[in-house]
Amino acid sequence: MNPWRPYRFPPLLAAQLGALAAAEPGSAQASAADGFRQGMDLGYGEGYASGESAGKQAGFDAGLAAGREQGRREAMQQVLAQFDGAARPLDAATAAMERCRVDYQSALREDVINLVAKVARQVIRCELTLKPAQILDLVEETLAALPPRAGEVEILLNSEEYQRIRELAPERASRWALRPDSTLAQGECRIRSADSDIDAGCEQRLGACVERLREQLSADSALPLPAGDD
Repeated sequence: MNPWRPYRFPPLLAAQLGALAAAEPGSAQASAADGFRQGMDLGYGEGYASGESAGKQAGFDAGLAAGREQGRREAMQQVLAQFDGAARPLDAATAAMERCRVDYQSALREDVINLVAKVARQVIRCELTLKPAQILDLVEETLAALPPRAGEVEILLNSEEYQRIRELAPERASRWALRPDSTLAQGECRIRSADSDIDAGCEQRLGACVERLREQLSADSALPLPAGDD
């Protein structure tokens, strides 16, 4: 028998590649380079398109949020402007009512003060008519509050009261140097010495009391109203 060995056929693709390589040595490298460039171009195109789409979406979202915020601010400003415009008449009416309240309270306060002063003058006049010597109490009270004075002290009185005091209380009238003065109203008297001239009459005392009353009423009207009184 003749000796033999098995024969293996080369793969078809390997044979073709081998044949191609044998026929054109540089064509394989060129094809590989073309494929690499095509892959890069395709990848760059897909990446650019994807990045452009994502950038557009991000820009759209940011612009939408900024637009909404700007719109909210502008709407709020418009609402506040409309509210201010609507509130101005109310503010003016409130201020006018407050002025009316203050004026009314001031007028009422003056009416009360004038009434008190009027009643007080009537009471003083009646008291001095019944007891004219009471005006000497004012004189003695005034002199007691002053430092001692050298020389004569004159007491000027209303002419009618001067006459009645001398008639009804001669013992008290004799203690002082009383002088009639037709320019003085009833209840008025002046204490005159070499270095002073003091008003000791009823009117200036009443005026001081009225002024204190006015200050007290003004202070009370400035206090806030208690809860539930409005």
